[in-house]
Amino acid sequence: MDDRGGDGAGCDLAVRRREGERAPAFLLVHGLGSNARLWDEVAAELAAAGHATYAVDLRGHGQSPPAPPGYETGAAAAEVAAFCDATGLHGVVAVGHSWGGDVVVRLAAARPDLVAAVGLLDGGWLDLRARFGTWEECFAALRPPQVRGLRAEQLAVRLRARNPDWSAAAVAATVANLRQRPDGFLERPLPIDAHMVIVRGMFDDPPRGYHPAVKVPVLALPAVPADDPTAVPAVLAATTGLAAVIIKPYPGGDHDLHARHPKRVAADLLELARS
Repeated sequence: MDDRGGDGAGCDLAVRRREGERAPAFLLVHGLGSNARLWDEVAAELAAAGHATYAVDLRGHGQSPPAPPGYETGAAAAEVAAFCDATGLHGVVAVGHSWGGDVVVRLAAARPDLVAAVGLLDGGWLDLRARFGTWEECFAALRPPQVRGLRAEQLAVRLRARNPDWSAAAVAATVANLRQRPDGFLERPLPIDAHMVIVRGMFDDPPRGYHPAVKVPVLALPAVPADDPTAVPAVLAATTGLAAVIIKPYPGGDHDLHARHPKRVAADLLELARS
């Protein structure tokens, strides 16, 4: 595996790549405020099955350059498309987690030549306007907290306590969502104001509007609370615009499916690739 850049509409996106000779390749897109390292364990399973994987850091995340003013879902999808064009990738299985699901939905809708199938990990169908009603409610609920006086080892301890079944790699990858300053404290690579610009775009322009243009097979993996009988029907209703969707719920409600269940997620994605 190596980190490499790809020309994404003038932006060198950092990419974690694993080689493979078997088609299709997998394009892996992280969620808002996350980074490509969280795909490492899933990518290792996909590569072991012979498939190349490309896990990108979107602008303002991980090792990629900062996000410019106004950066949102459509811009992220366009940069991923430009990376695929520059790298010669086509016919990929495009997989997105959370907001990354919105990004790959936009990618598949705009560039069907690049995408052979879509995998959605607890994202790609959420309608924030329907959930919150007003932008003010959404803003108050989803604005991330400030990160002050927190060191990497402190965050790792908290993550291990909260997620005792996560691997050390998953914990380290989640710590890498934040950047360590020279004084040893952590900070957000994506400033809160830029984060909320993306959230506002999600609120104003939900992914369901792009579902009818996605004609390839879609695998939706929602994290659903075990005690909520309405969760799966809600996902079914939210994905009705997708022409060919299969839904495989992950009970337990853990949003970071690729961190908690990397082998299961990889197995489901390999089944999607075979289909």
